[in-house]
Amino acid sequence: MRRRILGGTGISVSEYAFGAMMLGAWGNPDHEEGVRMLHAALDGGINFVDTADMYSDGESERIVGKALKGRRDDVVLASKAHFPMGPDENHSGNSRRWLVRALEGSLRRLDTDYLDLYQIHRPDHTTDIDETLSVLSDFVRAGKVRAIGHSVFPAEQIVEAQWVAERRGHVRFRSEQPPYSIFNRAIEGAVLPAAQRYGLGVLTWSPLASGWLSGRYTEPSDVDLTRGRQSIQPHKFDPALPGNAAKFAALASLRKLAADLGRPMSHLALAFVRAHPGVTSAIIGPRTPSQLTDLLASADLDLDEAALDRIDEIVAPGTDLNRLESDYVPPALADKSLRRH
Repeated sequence: MRRRILGGTGISVSEYAFGAMMLGAWGNPDHEEGVRMLHAALDGGINFVDTADMYSDGESERIVGKALKGRRDDVVLASKAHFPMGPDENHSGNSRRWLVRALEGSLRRLDTDYLDLYQIHRPDHTTDIDETLSVLSDFVRAGKVRAIGHSVFPAEQIVEAQWVAERRGHVRFRSEQPPYSIFNRAIEGAVLPAAQRYGLGVLTWSPLASGWLSGRYTEPSDVDLTRGRQSIQPHKFDPALPGNAAKFAALASLRKLAADLGRPMSHLALAFVRAHPGVTSAIIGPRTPSQLTDLLASADLDLDEAALDRIDEIVAPGTDLNRLESDYVPPALADKSLRRH
């Protein structure tokens, strides 16, 4: 598997990263199978593993820690913090108070004394970015973290964080982790250009658009809103919503393109993400060994200009087919008091 350099850090990472969100109660609760899957990913050429403290309430990190025993030095290991890890409001966010504790918890669960990449999982409008960069810089200087990054930061916050780091003498962010797929292309407009402008590595997640591009959906009757992720996040799947109806219309054309290439839909989806020059690594998050096998088999597919042009005709550049899927809504839009008082 080919590798790329992560955001000018000199750290070499595989074009695919093993995303561990599905290891544990959220996906596959079998710890031993999770360990075997991660080992298979490493044996398949992946050297980059991404997890987070909140995945299955820390269970994912514990499984990853088990899997990396004896192999830690050969793996680029990343985790994230921000989301609540308990009922106390101070057990979340991007404050110094919480991040110190959050990192200690991640290191303990992962059974390691350092992380190659520590990421802020979401923006926190209650904490000054100077405060966050200050504590993250302390982590780097103490040797607990090698590089820092953020996830789902809007372009303007990417720029602000870079300016603050320069002016205040902090370690600067080296990566951004946004969602990106054929169905979710909004980051092409500003986030990817901002990341490229500042030399950030980009680690994209959900390349299969929550399963839409896995090949399992062909018509509205394939969607069962009574169970699984479809019941938890109906706004992403309900065929009655215009954005999801647009997905079915696009799928018909994408299936034909995949057939013309002689490859499964999942391979087309991953090849599209890897084709963008601003993308460093695409995070794959298999739940089962068979899913991992399929995703690894897509690594040899490179799309030519004709195929990429065809995708642009099906889903226009910079477009999210379903705008309801946004994973970050700025407080200025989410909080009525900021608009009306």
